[in-house]
Amino acid sequence: MRRRGLLKAALPLGVTAAALGTGTASAADGAPAGAPVRRGRDRIDVHCHLIPDFYLDSLAAHGITEIGGLPIPAWSPALAVDFMNRYGIQTQVVSVSEPGVTYLPSATDRVAMAQRLNTYTSRDLIHTRSARVKGRFGGFAVLPLGRAVDEQDVAHAVTEAKRAVRDLKMDGVGLFSSYGGKYLGDPLFDPLLKQLDELGAMVFIHPVTPQGHPDLGLPPFLYEFTFDTTRALVNMLYKDVYRRYPRIRWLAAHAGGTLPYISYRASLLAPPPAQQTKAAGPPNSSPYFRELFYDTAISPTPQTMKSVRELAGTEHILFATDWPFAGSLFPADGDPAPQLDETFTPAERLAVERSNALAQFPALAARIGAEPV
Repeated sequence: MRRRGLLKAALPLGVTAAALGTGTASAADGAPAGAPVRRGRDRIDVHCHLIPDFYLDSLAAHGITEIGGLPIPAWSPALAVDFMNRYGIQTQVVSVSEPGVTYLPSATDRVAMAQRLNTYTSRDLIHTRSARVKGRFGGFAVLPLGRAVDEQDVAHAVTEAKRAVRDLKMDGVGLFSSYGGKYLGDPLFDPLLKQLDELGAMVFIHPVTPQGHPDLGLPPFLYEFTFDTTRALVNMLYKDVYRRYPRIRWLAAHAGGTLPYISYRASLLAPPPAQQTKAAGPPNSSPYFRELFYDTAISPTPQTMKSVRELAGTEHILFATDWPFAGSLFPADGDPAPQLDETFTPAERLAVERSNALAQFPALAARIGAEPV
């Protein structure tokens, strides 16, 4: 084993969903490769989004009606629970997608909205007393960073990260790949990364529409999102982020963008040369890339998943849906990503869809009464 470490009108998937069984997840834990795996409501979805009404109203007040070139979809806790029930998902770890709070013009407004979103996520979703919602949500905190991010923004982000993880007991922190053209890895973010390292945080990197991208008349989510994620991950390698902040666990959205495919090329100038490293795994990319975690959102096909598996190993892949933005991509009730069968055995799918997440989110595992593995 290697180290751990949406379209509005989508094209038909052309596959028939396999119906979920009624067995419990625990029946399959530890099953040998290739053994039949009983499925119930056992999936952990680590990449999906929340859009509470107060946030939607704020976006609309600032003229924002699309995200990534798509209309903003409907969202509510009830709709999320219904979606999870249809697709065998036990828990969603929610986050705020583009634009986060970057659209707000003042630092004071950004802090207030980030605090409101995080308090809502913690109180009403993660640690709720509602019988219908209890145990169905985890959450990544949004931080009060703006488009013209500066030292004041970063200082506010440090404060909110501590509050979210320590006081609100959220499951990690969400960051965007870039803020106003400044990519993760820029020295400006160092105080924040130092704090996240001290917290031992899981940090979810979600892409945004990059500044000055070529306009091909297509929605930016279609390809620009993948490129922006790649820019951030490569920039962090060459800014020595992974070595300097070793306690941060990084989760890259959409299978890391294009990184798995270009990981060898992107590692060529990294010291020491990837070809000379003795780290576990094939000597064809930076060992730091092999320690990242990658999700399956909008990326379940073998063209992508086999590349991620070759780079990082099955234990570094976590199931994700990107709901509600990707809502039109799913087949009928049942298996939300039947393409995963083309890459993983049944037992490996159970790891990707459940046990890998339980290992990385022990507080979530405790809340839902599951054993981290």
